[in-house]
Amino acid sequence: MKTQTSVFDYAPAPESRSVVDIAPSYGLFIDGEFTEAADGKVFKTVSPSTEEVLSEVAQAGAEDVDRAVKAARKAFGKWSALPGSERAKYLFRIARIIQERSRELAVLETLDNGKPIKETRDADLPLVAAHFFYYAGWADKLDHAGYGANPRPLGVAGQVIPWNFPLLMLAWKIAPALATGNTVVLKPAETTPLSALFFADICRQAGLPKGVVNILTGYGDAGAALVEHPDVNKVAFTGSTAVGKAIARSVAGTSKKVTLELGGKGANIVFDDAPIDQAVEGIVSGIFFNQGQVCCAGSRLLVQESIQDELLDSLKRRLSTLRLGDPLDKNTDIGAINSAEQLARITALTETGEAEGAERWTAPCDLPSAGYWFAPTLFTNVTQAHTIARDEIFGPVLSVLSFRTPDEAVAKANNSQYGLSAGIWTEKGSRILAVANKLRAGVVWANTFNKFDPTSPFGGYKESGFGREGGRHGLEGYLDV
Repeated sequence: MKTQTSVFDYAPAPESRSVVDIAPSYGLFIDGEFTEAADGKVFKTVSPSTEEVLSEVAQAGAEDVDRAVKAARKAFGKWSALPGSERAKYLFRIARIIQERSRELAVLETLDNGKPIKETRDADLPLVAAHFFYYAGWADKLDHAGYGANPRPLGVAGQVIPWNFPLLMLAWKIAPALATGNTVVLKPAETTPLSALFFADICRQAGLPKGVVNILTGYGDAGAALVEHPDVNKVAFTGSTAVGKAIARSVAGTSKKVTLELGGKGANIVFDDAPIDQAVEGIVSGIFFNQGQVCCAGSRLLVQESIQDELLDSLKRRLSTLRLGDPLDKNTDIGAINSAEQLARITALTETGEAEGAERWTAPCDLPSAGYWFAPTLFTNVTQAHTIARDEIFGPVLSVLSFRTPDEAVAKANNSQYGLSAGIWTEKGSRILAVANKLRAGVVWANTFNKFDPTSPFGGYKESGFGREGGRHGLEGYLDV
């Protein structure tokens, strides 16, 4: 990301695009087959780093949603009647195929999403496979999950996922649903449909019975039709709080079970005894991983006053070494923003931060001429009244606040409408436990950040949603308990 060159600069190390074969067009995946939308509508998906059109994709409407739900309902009887050990075989097979095709899928995800290849390759894909392996292990042990003897599946699960972790969010949704005996209709985000369509091919490769998994590409109207469909028994949504509220209103008064994983404004708290260099790496991981397009990002940095200057100097030095550019380059740290719409939102909120008096610092770097890019940015002199300290920016922008005492840190951390994640940096184990117990956040990391594991539950408080995904807890949302 440095503008100057030196003998220590990184040579380009591009991953080959040839490992993935993207077709010029894709249909909807309904009842085990790819099919056109009923009204013939299509839309284009573009690469955020170059703005090139990658493919043309069928645009689902209400009629297609109805077809997919009927296919899932038809498949539910036989799928739910299978012994858990038989369902597990399919999940294990899917997990192994994901591992075998992980390089192909990582390149595809990077092309369609814009995130660096080293993130899709080293974080996303291993976790995708791990979730299928993990829930495959639960499929024949549901009697021992703590939800009573012989817990029953709900039926058809309607699932709507976001664009920031397309394949990983798919795994979080589909793996527990299938393990518990449900069938699925999933709608990926309109800006990142390709990896879900490739997953449909993996389902066929694994011999999954027709109708057990259905994939509908399209816009918000398709997602709304899926959520509101009378024959859907379970709704799982990850995305914005505004859409989550609309979903909650639409299913109110019905018998549908709902899981919502929504926005966040995570506090990353650094105490004066924290190891500075380790904390800086955690701060960078917390907010600049996936260009800050992470619901649990540590977007509010709370620093104890006595070390604020030292930590900010170190942080700025570290941000100046991050490399922004081609996401397919294995050296790239900061990739492209997912869409022009998201870039406009990030830009508007940072301009609001400056207008309200916060002090902006942006890492020195050259932005590519094509694509959607935003340089790593931090704001100091931020108060809790600032918009950038309250609203989720969902980009590589960090707001820095200070505190004097642990009680003040907790009060500021909890002063948010969100409650998804938090981080604590200190060398005192007693302080970690004392502070963590007071934070109203679904996930609290200590001396690390953005660490995920399929065995660990994930979810939020307040406007960050309700229900848990991952771990044993993730089974409950798909069972009649």
